[in-house]
Amino acid sequence: MLRVAVVGSGPSGVYSAQSLVQQDPAVRVDVLDRLPCPYGLVRYGVAPDHEKIKSLQNTLRTVLEHDRVRFLGGLEVGPAGLPAGRLRELYHAVVYCVGAATDRRLGIPGEELRGSWSATEFVSWYSAHPDTAAALADGFLSGTRTAVVIGVGNVAVDVTRMLARGVTELSPTDMPQAALSALAASEVSEVHMVGRRGPSQARFTTKELRELGALPDTRVTVDRAELELDPGYADPSALPGAQRRNVEVLRGWADAAPGDAARHRLRLRFFLRPVALLPDASGGDRVGAVRFERTAPDGRGGVTGTGRYEEVEAQLVLRSVGYRGVPLEGLPFDTGRGTVPHLAGRVLREGAVAPGEYVAGWIKRGPTGVIGTNRPCAKETVTSLLADAPGLVRRELPGDPLDALRAEGHAPVDWSGWQAIEKAEAELGASLGRSVVKLSDWPSLLAAARSGTV
Repeated sequence: MLRVAVVGSGPSGVYSAQSLVQQDPAVRVDVLDRLPCPYGLVRYGVAPDHEKIKSLQNTLRTVLEHDRVRFLGGLEVGPAGLPAGRLRELYHAVVYCVGAATDRRLGIPGEELRGSWSATEFVSWYSAHPDTAAALADGFLSGTRTAVVIGVGNVAVDVTRMLARGVTELSPTDMPQAALSALAASEVSEVHMVGRRGPSQARFTTKELRELGALPDTRVTVDRAELELDPGYADPSALPGAQRRNVEVLRGWADAAPGDAARHRLRLRFFLRPVALLPDASGGDRVGAVRFERTAPDGRGGVTGTGRYEEVEAQLVLRSVGYRGVPLEGLPFDTGRGTVPHLAGRVLREGAVAPGEYVAGWIKRGPTGVIGTNRPCAKETVTSLLADAPGLVRRELPGDPLDALRAEGHAPVDWSGWQAIEKAEAELGASLGRSVVKLSDWPSLLAAARSGTV
């Protein structure tokens, strides 16, 4: 019988487990996660008002409830928890699906000023990630009138939308109470979403973009002069469908007559590259503005600086310029790509295949694609693993890995523990007159989990 550990319970990890049990009728799969809750970025990355996408949890749940799959949460792989070497001793094969755990930085002066955050941290805060609850205090929006979001992808659109959402729209979601209260009390009235290139090169999807125009009491504005700098704006007919539709939406906003006054104003800006975050006028350690350099198309798909600068007031800056993988103890790592070297999912050590070690998801291919992209990615890796299986199962294991883990002092959160967290979140929501409300700190999550773990 083949025993496999999948490290990471997000889409790539769960799709790997699903592919394994579908293709091998005897395989046993343990899905490990550092957090006591499954689903990865579906739980902690999808915006709370995107209920249709969040419903993917139901599909992932079906896999994790399979009789040959076990969920083992609260189990960190690495120096602080279970060493990767020991994990390889307990299983015939290990599939690492650890994603891209950090964000890219701007690398400009002032990035460490108070009020400067990654969009990842902001998303984690309103999604109740337990690592972020303490870092982002309840009052971090206090005193913020204008925010700048640097980036023009879907995450940038998400955080821009959250800053303009009202309590009426957010209260029915599972957003943690502290985040809901902070956003309800927010004085943010203007949000600039800024890209260094043009509208035809923006990475957001048209569906996400259009949502900004549908927000209550919100006006979206674009600068026609900035749009016209993009050659693809004047004649979008040659653009791919998604980019062409984005340009059409932006063209409609540029052509729209000035509307009535609104509580929130969202300004979409293009061809501006951040060069510095500036402290506020008091000379303190809080951000007060962003200095941008105007860029122009270079004729090769990129942009070049023009030497002209503009400053935009901001008390909150959220950078959304991409994710990046981080090294995992015990695995090789390509620092240039931010991924683990592999051949069709097989981990490569100094160019040679490492028996029994595999990768899938963003740590395999980089932070590209949508949630569904993880399915064929996982299938490729599992195909490689199962082709290797006859050689892998020759190695005798010490017994049930869970027994060994418990004997060594680990106390993983099993599926009943996760169900206890769900129950606690439903009870919390009911007590607040809402639906389900996420628990947002480690002590609460672990206390709830231990009440149901067997």
